[in-house]
Amino acid sequence: MAASPKRQKMLITGRVQGVGFRPAVYRIAQSLGLTGLVYNDTKGVTIELQGREDEMAEFLARLQSGPDKPPLAEIKSFDTVEIPAVKGETEFVILSSDSAGPVLSEVTADAAACDHCLAEMADREDFRYGYPFINCTNCGPRYSIVKTIPYDRPNTTMSAFKMCRKCADQYGDVTDRRFHAQPVACGACGPEIWLTDSRGQTVESGTDRVIAEAGRLLLRGKIVAIKGIGGFHLAVDALNDGAVLRLRQRKRRDHKPFAMMADSIETIRKYAVVSKDAERVLRGPQAPIVLLPRRENVTIAPAVAEGVSTLGFMLCYAPLHHLVFAQGISLLVMTSGNISDEPLICKNEAALERLGCVADAFLMHDREIYRQVDDSVIHLVKQQPVLLRRARGYVPTPIINAHSSRDDIFAAGADLKNTFCFAKQNQLICSEHIGDLEDAEVYHHYISSIEHLRGLFEVEPKITVCDLHPGYLSTQYALSLSGMETIEVQHHWAHIASVLTEHGIPGPVIGLVCDGTGYGTDGAIWGCECMIASLERFERIGHLACYDLAGADKAGKEAIRPVLSLLKKAYGDDLKPDGVEWLLGRIEPDQAKLRTILQQLEKGVNTVKTSSLGRVFDAVAAMLGLGSYNHFDAQLPMALEAVIEAGVDDNYGFELISKTDGPLGLDLSIMIRELTADVKNSVASGVISAKFHNCLAAGLLDMTKAARGSCKLNTVALSGGVFCNQYLINRLISLLRKADFHVLFNRIVPSNDGGISLGQAAIAASVSQR
Repeated sequence: MAASPKRQKMLITGRVQGVGFRPAVYRIAQSLGLTGLVYNDTKGVTIELQGREDEMAEFLARLQSGPDKPPLAEIKSFDTVEIPAVKGETEFVILSSDSAGPVLSEVTADAAACDHCLAEMADREDFRYGYPFINCTNCGPRYSIVKTIPYDRPNTTMSAFKMCRKCADQYGDVTDRRFHAQPVACGACGPEIWLTDSRGQTVESGTDRVIAEAGRLLLRGKIVAIKGIGGFHLAVDALNDGAVLRLRQRKRRDHKPFAMMADSIETIRKYAVVSKDAERVLRGPQAPIVLLPRRENVTIAPAVAEGVSTLGFMLCYAPLHHLVFAQGISLLVMTSGNISDEPLICKNEAALERLGCVADAFLMHDREIYRQVDDSVIHLVKQQPVLLRRARGYVPTPIINAHSSRDDIFAAGADLKNTFCFAKQNQLICSEHIGDLEDAEVYHHYISSIEHLRGLFEVEPKITVCDLHPGYLSTQYALSLSGMETIEVQHHWAHIASVLTEHGIPGPVIGLVCDGTGYGTDGAIWGCECMIASLERFERIGHLACYDLAGADKAGKEAIRPVLSLLKKAYGDDLKPDGVEWLLGRIEPDQAKLRTILQQLEKGVNTVKTSSLGRVFDAVAAMLGLGSYNHFDAQLPMALEAVIEAGVDDNYGFELISKTDGPLGLDLSIMIRELTADVKNSVASGVISAKFHNCLAAGLLDMTKAARGSCKLNTVALSGGVFCNQYLINRLISLLRKADFHVLFNRIVPSNDGGISLGQAAIAASVSQR
């Protein structure tokens, strides 16, 4: 007698909507002769499966790994319960989505065009030949077009386009790669492109003519605004220095490096060193910008990226990009479509209004971008990809917390490189990169983005968490929200909490946080901290020896201010020995300004106590003659890293000061005096920079060893914007591992302030459980 069939109900969460998951379930069930049903709901995907136990076991194995699993799917949890069998059931069916209940499903990030779609786009016999919006369940826009979930076509901006018969047949065919691919379309029924001049007058229509004319303009050195997946890019020939300089002038971006887009890995290899790990990231479905070591004597326009040792490249990721590059183009600057540091523009009318004075032409389309999303940026640390800006391709993928939050939480983030975060049960949902909130347009974008993501995931926060800094706009916004419990979290603790959360551990660990500024519990400006930290508490046990810094916010721009502060700490009131006067005159020839700053320091007028390591980088870069002003965040530290001479293992001296009644102090006065002497003696800048970086790594190692001696912990977590410096973090990790430390660092959120909101949310989730 045959065994009675078993029936199981499965709830699967993760990236399982909009990625071809239900069709994959259907095909596997059909091949095994199983019956049942599958549907999307607000938690993820629900399956009811009926058949023999061995068949259901094989079903589970094939769904979770191997060739049957959809390429973009990622299963976070898989809960199974037995339910009564259904008599007389003869088939497996896909049901319509269920939109009732609390939202816990994962909205899929936008994905680069897949090889299958690109092959079809290049096939003259295919009815989507040359179609710039080709996509399938394995690729294309997701987050940028979804209005609400479940992720079905009526809930996206593609609802404006009625499918033709051919597209509808594929959409409804469970065996087809485009089954329920919500953006599916073709030239007969989908979005269209056209080309306008800077005033919005159409100058070309018809896909082939538009693409050809856009290519001609770019090859002639013109600036073309191209509407893509998450917004507009400003594109220009990366080999034409005059064209790049025009873009800089019009965009009002005089110094910050531009990113580039290439047609192939082979093209990128002409200009940069591409490791196997970097190639894997470049070719991935997220298609981020990857920072790569630049080759010497390359023909890229100097104006693309001056004063840095890396170049940022990405590959074409939208079908439209591939079509444009097929016009004889191999490399373009592709920078965000905005003015200076304003929010990315994604609407046609706004692009013409704001960028009409920048672009010579606009490559438009009529697929609405509901959510603008910048390109993500990655570099490699110890051969591992590390996010510097988390946006397109990665957002809004939740980070799973080790425990569930009892109440929904809103974390406001920091003011620089802002992101915000929602905690809903065990999901931590971080926003894409928002920007610097001091810009009014960015701040308004921040407020509207909070409402969008809150509505998308149906979050109802009962707790809000923010930075301690009373002057932060993010803090003021959080405190203005009524009817919520408020938790204020120290900046550097949030940094370490972000690392703990990424790695799924509660702590405690030894935390090393190095950055430019963070409001301390004592009212000072912290910036190089050693702490014992968990998700519930922290204790400051060491820091960079504090120094007085004059000028408030000016000190983050004008390097002469930390130079004077550090020289005064190292030499006292006498700043005449060892060529100090000459050095100061080279950095700041305005003697009156020097006297004013010195008087501020002597009298304590408009000064703060700080342990900022970021300002030390600014000072050393200025002392080496690499610049005296940060036109953009970390410009001087980047220039300092760029000149490091390879093969230098020496380091400057430092002193670790123990206190019986307070934290350890890492004093760099010896380093400042030795470095000043090297500058006077015309030692090569590359050697000085290497010795400086090596000094910091050695000093941080010794402080960590001292901490281990007192707390007996062996795991160390690294975070903070200074650790965006590849040389420093790679060297420090090697030293720590050699000293038998287990080292954790940020990978899936940035170590800069873009990761603060994740740490805030995780701390609030932990603290609120008490």
